[in-house]
Amino acid sequence: MNRLDFRSDTVSWPTPAMRQAMANAPVGDDVYGEDPTVNELEALAAAKTGKEAGLFVTSGTMGNLVAVLTHANRGDEAIIGQDAHIFCYEAGGMAALGNVMPRPLPTDHTGRMSLAQIEETIAPDDAHYGRTRLILVENSYGSRAGYPLPPDYFAGVQAIANRHTLRTHMDGARLFNAAVAQNSDASTLTQHVDSVSFCLSKGLCAPVGSVLCGSAEFIHQARRTRKVVGGGMRQAGILAAAGIVALHEMIERLADDHQHARQLAEGLAQIPGIHVDLDTVKTNMVFFALDEGVSLTAVAYMTQLRQRANIWLGDIGPRHFRAVTHYWSGPAEVELFVETTRVILKGNR
Repeated sequence: MNRLDFRSDTVSWPTPAMRQAMANAPVGDDVYGEDPTVNELEALAAAKTGKEAGLFVTSGTMGNLVAVLTHANRGDEAIIGQDAHIFCYEAGGMAALGNVMPRPLPTDHTGRMSLAQIEETIAPDDAHYGRTRLILVENSYGSRAGYPLPPDYFAGVQAIANRHTLRTHMDGARLFNAAVAQNSDASTLTQHVDSVSFCLSKGLCAPVGSVLCGSAEFIHQARRTRKVVGGGMRQAGILAAAGIVALHEMIERLADDHQHARQLAEGLAQIPGIHVDLDTVKTNMVFFALDEGVSLTAVAYMTQLRQRANIWLGDIGPRHFRAVTHYWSGPAEVELFVETTRVILKGNR
């Protein structure tokens, strides 16, 4: 890459194998169901998540939106974490386009809603209230440094949903990071939800796309919803081909990204003026902060990173940052990040 970009794993470029697969992909009209490469990707994604069928969509946001609009109707309620990606960072789509009302609940330090609170929040069968139809969960949990949540939490959520005839959807943008971090198959984490969407274009390194997976009937309905929101693509096999390579070749290597994130976190933790909670570094994200004794602003620090070493970083507050490792950020890039930060802070304390 022409820069050392730690802002997100969304900046990852496709691998040479992906580019070759894209160039050679057999294609057809996906809206007619005739693109063989898309069909192969959807079947592979369904198998990886333990579901009956899959639906190729342009993004994780579209996958989540299609899922919500398929599961719930106008005026229905969806229970969700108050710092979940769907609630905070997807432009209010569930409300703006579906008139589905979110019922946000607090989450703990790993991103879990209280099971008791979930059950207490379900609306009674009373004409004064909206109907609770859906519980939305996330894994890994982005706002909690990409924490990988265990299957027993989702089993507890599913038990509540079953008691009240609700549906569950998982925003699994980084599902495979969560699985690899727990030495688990993705299907172990998704067995307790009705549907799941995951991104191909983050740590899996494909250039575009996500896949929404669920039962055959759910995906049949979701395909119509995808059309409504403008997601019907044509010769999309050119994009799907990279996703197939991602699912065959890029899952197990996510452990490397996790190792590099740990390397980064431990390196930063040794620098006076940097605070890192090492216990939160479980996948490919590192949240860290400048101590009050550091005279730099977030903007000044990030500017110096770019000027000194062409390192790009995103801030999540006046003195807080998120660094994300990916295929194109290896040990040498991490070491340069740490050493550049050490030099910057040495002159600003």
